[in-house]
Amino acid sequence: MTKTTNRRDFLMKSAAAAAGAGALAAPSLATAAGQTITWKLQTSWPGGIGLQIFKDWCHSIEERTSGQLKFIPFGAKDVVGDFQLFDAVKNGVLDAMNPFTLYWAGRIPAAVFLSSYPMGLRNPGEWDTFYYGLGGLEMARKLFADQGMYYVGPVQHGPNIIHSKVPIRSVDDFRGRKMRLPGGMVAEVFQELGAKTTLLPGSEIFPALEKGTIDVADYVGPAINYALGFSQVTKYISMGPPGMMSVYQPVDLMDITVGMKSWNALPPEMKVFVEAEVHRYSDLHHAAIQAADQEAWKKFEADGTEVTRLSTDDVEVITEIAVRRWYAWANKDKAAAQIFKTQLDYMMSPSLGYVTEDMIAGQTLKL
Repeated sequence: MTKTTNRRDFLMKSAAAAAGAGALAAPSLATAAGQTITWKLQTSWPGGIGLQIFKDWCHSIEERTSGQLKFIPFGAKDVVGDFQLFDAVKNGVLDAMNPFTLYWAGRIPAAVFLSSYPMGLRNPGEWDTFYYGLGGLEMARKLFADQGMYYVGPVQHGPNIIHSKVPIRSVDDFRGRKMRLPGGMVAEVFQELGAKTTLLPGSEIFPALEKGTIDVADYVGPAINYALGFSQVTKYISMGPPGMMSVYQPVDLMDITVGMKSWNALPPEMKVFVEAEVHRYSDLHHAAIQAADQEAWKKFEADGTEVTRLSTDDVEVITEIAVRRWYAWANKDKAAAQIFKTQLDYMMSPSLGYVTEDMIAGQTLKL
């Protein structure tokens, strides 16, 4: 075995170990002529702990690679608008992005199945199983490669909750409400419940609530939503039954996706390192946000915010609508059907049992 091969094996093992042990420093990763590779990355986080974690992680990369790779972080709208991130990375304006993956459902129908959807996979471990055990990562990478980008990996952060100016105590209370949602299948489910939905990036939710353009808004979890001022413009938070924080996006996933030109410019060992770092970032990101959420609940309570919960009967209504939407989106193209079939088999397995034969009776999947 050659010295080069031994070194490569060592680097790959070291990078993989770093993913599970944040205290470990990255190995020295050789770049062309010892020069620093610099990437510009923009996140969808407009503020709060999500943005801070993203910036801290980006700033750590230079030290962890001994100055051979540097990430320059940008918050939402710093370079381009949230919904322009896709084209900005594809066209090289940015090297990489950290968006909410669901934002691209209009461009890539299968993207609706790359983040949690109503009554689908509902725990972080289940999504990790899909991505890292059931072939989801390879499926996602194929989708984005067709668009000239490299999907490095998913980034976990937590469930979404609904803020409103009026109490939402049952699904009937969504009828007629002007509601911000992320689009895709989620919006369609609430449209069937009678809501008048609109698509807005996170940075535009507060002013829309303040002006009365909308009176209900979904966004992420309590820590970030509190930092964005939602308790100042709403009085209520609506969630699912106890133990089910969100019935429509219980595990809202982000990702790190890189322009193919920037990705291909990395040496092989550096690619291994970045993939491991994204997995490590996902773990740190998720845990830190969940911890911050516990403090945020106390702040909402102190501000007089009332938490309301949907009932199990409401969940049955949403499930009936959701199943129809699953198949409608899965049948938009073969990639969507393939991804959904992988998840459906998992949900119907004894491991989960979320879906039964009677729930999908009469539905057809066009593989």
